[in-house]
Amino acid sequence: MFHHFHPYEPFIKEDTKKLIVGTLPPPRFCTKAYKVNDVDFCYGSQDGLLWKALDVIFDLKLEYLNTKDEVTKRKNFLIKEKIGVCDIVNSCKREKIDASDLGMSEVELRDILKYIKEFKNIETIIFTGGNSKNGPEYFLRKILKEKNIKFMQTSKEIPKVHEFSFDNRVIKTISLTSPSNAANRFIGSNSLYKENKIKNPAYTTFDFRVEQYEKVFKCY
Repeated sequence: MFHHFHPYEPFIKEDTKKLIVGTLPPPRFCTKAYKVNDVDFCYGSQDGLLWKALDVIFDLKLEYLNTKDEVTKRKNFLIKEKIGVCDIVNSCKREKIDASDLGMSEVELRDILKYIKEFKNIETIIFTGGNSKNGPEYFLRKILKEKNIKFMQTSKEIPKVHEFSFDNRVIKTISLTSPSNAANRFIGSNSLYKENKIKNPAYTTFDFRVEQYEKVFKCY
C-alpha cells in the first residue's frame, strides 16, 4: 500500500481572497521522481492544465521547467492576484500508484475551516473539480455536514456555484471543470462545448477550460 502525502504546505497570505482547493498532486511529487517538464509547486504537473490555462488568461509567460525561477513566477502571480492554494487532502493510502481520486483510501483531510477562520479575507473557494466521490467539493460537503453547516446552491450553470456561512461570513464556492485531461470526456458531452465545436471545428477542450477559468478568476 502506497502512502500518498501532500508535499506542499498551504500557500495562503493575509490578504488572500480566493482559495484554490483540490486533493493531491500526483504521487511522483511525493517521491520527487518528476517528469521532465514538471514544476516543483502546487499544480506543477506537466500533464495538468491549470497553470497552462492561467498562463493564457493572464499572459504570464510561464515556462514548464523545474527551476526556482518558475516556482517564483507562479508564487508571485498568486500573491499579486490574492489567490491561495490549500488542497483538502493531507494524505491517503493507495493500492495502485496513480493520481485517481477514486483510488484514495484511509483519507486524512486538512482542516480547511481552520484556514478559512484564520485568514479572514478568504471569500471564495475554487474547487478543481465537481462533486464526484473523493473530489475536493465532496470532502468539503462532508466536513460541512458534520458541522451542521448548510451548503446551498446559488447557480446551476457550469461552473456551479454554492455558498455557506461560517465565521460570520458567507463563503462562495465555485466548481471548475477539472484541469486534468481525464475530464475531457465530460467536456465533450457538454452541450455548450458541442455548440461551440459546431461553430468552430478548431475549438478544443482546452479552449472550453480557458473560457470558464477566465470567468472565475477574473470576475468572481
